[in-house]
Amino acid sequence: MNRRSLAAALLTLAFSAGAAMAAAPAADRFLAALAAHCGQAFAGRVVANRPRSAAPDPFEGKPLVMHVRGCESPARELRVPFHVGEDRSRTWVLTRTAAGLRLKHDHRHADGSEDVLSHYGGETAAAAGSARRQEFPVDAESIAVFRRAGSQASLRNTWAMEIESRRRFLYELSRPDGRLFQVEFDLSRPIEPPAPWGG
Repeated sequence: MNRRSLAAALLTLAFSAGAAMAAAPAADRFLAALAAHCGQAFAGRVVANRPRSAAPDPFEGKPLVMHVRGCESPARELRVPFHVGEDRSRTWVLTRTAAGLRLKHDHRHADGSEDVLSHYGGETAAAAGSARRQEFPVDAESIAVFRRAGSQASLRNTWAMEIESRRRFLYELSRPDGRLFQVEFDLSRPIEPPAPWGG
């Protein structure tokens, strides 16, 4: 095969791979974009937090870090610890389902034991989302968890995540009453991560 034929073959292969990725379900493309950062951690900042509460804000003035890990089977599941200062209790767990993606929040104590308020979240089954943004309305299991915990405000939660590969990642919580909380992470500058509680 001469050089021109080889170049043409490589171009065709690259085009086919790109076309296959573009045709893949949005959930798979979203997971793949996040998995591209496996093993890396990134600093974040709160970009929306309204309405402001009279109670002390647990995020204010604290270093915010996300760490993409749990990448043994990245097309099926990713685990992303979210550290707030010295609090390493939170991990976002993204799982591929038959219909789309599931987001769960795994909360741990410093000894690794599970918090009472844990494994809540939702699924994208009602809407496919896009390769850039996925939304997770609260599911029935989580509503039961919130009711047991007396967390009435959370019964109408919708979480969302956005990714622009190598640029930014956004985590969002919203409610119909106007509550909006967003943290944006800079994916262009990896940092050294701490280990989450519970491994």
